[in-house]
Formats: sequence, structure tokens, C-alpha cells
Amino acid sequence: MAGEFRRGNRRRTPKLEGRGELQSVEREGPFKEWLGMPDLYRYHLVVDGEAYSYQTEDTELPVQVGDRVVFRYKETKAGNWVDRNSLGKAIDPSEYQ
Repeated sequence: MAGEFRRGNRRRTPKLEGRGELQSVEREGPFKEWLGMPDLYRYHLVVDGEAYSYQTEDTELPVQVGDRVVFRYKETKAGNWVDRNSLGKAIDPSEYQ
């Protein structure tokens, strides 16, 4: 079947999930990657003492310092990169009403 075709028969590594309190945010930019592309902003986030980088077109993040956040990320040689559109507030069911 064509639907089950995988290149190289490798298992894809699952995404890592980060969770914790956002301690600091620094913004760089705007950067133009190429002509016609919207401006990109690079954010340097510190979550529970760990440093992460996040790149998006948004001038403001949907989270603020002090919020409990959750996101997916991957580890690279350049550091930990948060996946686009995965950063958000973590909802604690015990406090939700």
C-alpha cells in the first residue's frame, strides 16, 4: 500500500516536551530571511533554568514571564529550538474553573 511507505525504514524520534515556569524573555529582530517573507522575530526563553530559542512572525508572545508554559522542542547543536506554534500556557486542571 502506498499509504504505509516510509523512507529508510527508520522510526521517527518523538518530539521532546518542555514544561515549566517562564522566567525570562528576550526578543531579537526583525529579521528578513528572503524577499517576500514576513519579518521573523527570534525569542530567547528561559524555562526553569533551561535556555530555548523560538522563532515566529508575531511581535508579541501569547505568554508572559511568570506563566506556566508547555511546548514541543528539539535539541540541536545550536541549542534547544521550540517548534513553531507549540508554545502556550499550561492549564492546571485543579485550578481550572
